[in-house]
Formats: sequence, structure tokens, C-alpha cells
Amino acid sequence: MKTEAVGLEAQLAEARRTISADGYPMSIGELTNMYKSGELIVRPEFQRFFRWTSLQKSRLIESVLLGIPIPSIFVAQTEDGKWELVDGLQRVSTLLQLQGELDTGEGKKMTPLVMEATSYLPALEGKVWQSEDQSESLSEAQRLDIKRSKLDIKIIKRESTPATKYDLFQRLNNYGTPLTSQELRSSLLVAVSSDFFAWMERMASYPAFVESTLLSDRLVEERFDLELVTRFMVLHNRPTNRFTLTLLRDLPRLLDDEIVKMATLSGSAIAQLEHVFKTTFVFINQSGGPDVFRKWDPQRSQFRGSFLSTSFEVFALGIGYQIANNNPYQQGLLAVVKEFWSRPEMQSGFATGRSTEARLAEFVPLGREITAE
Repeated sequence: MKTEAVGLEAQLAEARRTISADGYPMSIGELTNMYKSGELIVRPEFQRFFRWTSLQKSRLIESVLLGIPIPSIFVAQTEDGKWELVDGLQRVSTLLQLQGELDTGEGKKMTPLVMEATSYLPALEGKVWQSEDQSESLSEAQRLDIKRSKLDIKIIKRESTPATKYDLFQRLNNYGTPLTSQELRSSLLVAVSSDFFAWMERMASYPAFVESTLLSDRLVEERFDLELVTRFMVLHNRPTNRFTLTLLRDLPRLLDDEIVKMATLSGSAIAQLEHVFKTTFVFINQSGGPDVFRKWDPQRSQFRGSFLSTSFEVFALGIGYQIANNNPYQQGLLAVVKEFWSRPEMQSGFATGRSTEARLAEFVPLGREITAE
């Protein structure tokens, strides 16, 4: 029993060394001034996650005006002492937009918030921070009330490890309304390394990748393109013996953990990943483009439908594996694609009732086999 207690104390001491935190109340006016002076960083990459409706934003302002406590805002201190927003994007962005201070990331200000009627304050309908028509504006007293209202700020100090921001954001997301898997993953990456996230965005915009996957506008809006880049980076060179259903269980968490580790790789390692990615998709785009990721119908002798994840897992990950390991690979890729879809087991219903993990466990090793020369 005593040994266990000592072990726990040692673990607590070690964990506390990785997490250095502070916290204190700060007025909305002070936080706004920090944002305006560049001391509070709300990454432009985060703005895609600013998705509250006008009514949700208006309810936040209602809470501030009524003195209802607002959940804590979490920031991480950067090496130069600035604060980077880790959790609280919707709340902070709403307060900045209300005042006409929220930057779109393109050097322009977002259109100031026009509020809607709320349960307790129906007269908020049509109100703005300030306008020439005083009937549409909050009064000076109301504006001062908002500026002087306090927010609880939790600060992850710069002594903390980079992984702390990742773990914190993940836990915070689990307490509230969850983001999608890719939205959470993107937010984690921005928190850990905004430069790495920007690099991932560049890969998702790489012409050969965009042209060969040819995703719908809806899928791009949902950031499935970034999901595919993540899957490629994490899985294309994963050892074949690690594609078992047991080891792939909880794929979203696996992708989270592995891509965050990649964010700390050296510049030369990132350059090698970029080389493999670009070489893979240039080859695929030249070898059939979108058809590589569509289903071949042997009865009609034509490619049908739209992008299929199965095809991506077989052919993109298969070719990527060969390139990463300097292996020769099939130059007549479209013929390999047709042969794959002509197999009896690949006819209708091949994926019915199967999890993503089960599909990966079968098709990634198969892809490596059939794309090898």
C-alpha cells in the first residue's frame, strides 16, 4: 500500500512538471485589447470552426448582460509570452464579432453581429454594438457592462509540454458539444503546431491530390480532404503487421495520436513525407486520375459512381507504401484497378456491415500486394 502511494506521488510530481498552469479573471475589454494588439492569437485556421448561429451568439451576449457565468476560456502561452486560444473559440469570436473586431484572417473584419431576440431579452432583436441609428445600438451603459464583465481565463504556461495542449483540447471537447473527428484533429494540430497544420492544408490543396480525388463540395466543406491527407500520412508506411483489427481499434484516436506525433518531426522528415505524398498523387493523377478512386463495372466496361474510400485505401496507400520504401510499383495502374474490382468478392455488398477498421485491416495489405511490380 505504501509503495503504491509513493508511486502515485512520483507520477503526480512528473505530471505536474509537464503541466504548468495559471488562471485569473479578466474583463472582456481587456481580452479584446489583447486581441487588437496581437497579444491574443486566434489562428485564422480556427475560423473554419466558428460555426455558432446568430441565435447562439445572441444567447451568449444575453448571458453576459444578465451576469450568468460563462465557462472558462483556455489559452496557451507561446514562447514569446503571447496567448494562443486553445478552447473557447465560439465565445471569444462572438464577443469580438459583436464589437466589430474579429479578423477574418484575410486582413478584413468580419461583419459585426446583428443579434436576435432571446428568451429573457427579446428586445435584443436587431441590436448591434454601435451604429448611427441609436435605436439599433446597445446603449453606452450596456456596452460598458459587457466590456467590464469578467471571464475566467485558464493559462497553460509555456513551461508545459506541447502534448499538454493536445490532451487538454481533447478532454475539453469531450465535456462539451463535440466537433467532428477531423474538426477536433485540426484544432489539436493548430494548438500543437500551427506550422504543421498549415503544411497539412497545403498538402490537401496540392493540385494532383485535388484533381485525382475530385471530392464533392460537401465533402470538402466537411474537411474530408484533410481527413484523407491525415490517413495517408499516418497509414501509408505503417508496418503491415500492425494492420490488425485489434491494433486499428478506435481509428479516430489512432489518427489523432499519430498525426500529433508527426507534428514534432524534423524538417527533413516532413520533407520526405511531402515527397512521398506528392509523388504518389502525381503518379495517380497521370494514371487515371479520379477513375483510380471509382468503382469499375466489368459488366458495363466503365467506371461508375464517385470517390470511394476503399479505392483510396487500396491504391493511394499501396502506391505510397511502394514509393516510401523505394520499391518498384505497377505502372499500368488503371489495369490493376480494373482487375481489383473484377474480383468476385468485390461485387455489390463488399463493404456491407463492415467497420472502417475491418476494411483497412483487409484492404491496406492487399493494396500493397497488388500495387507492387
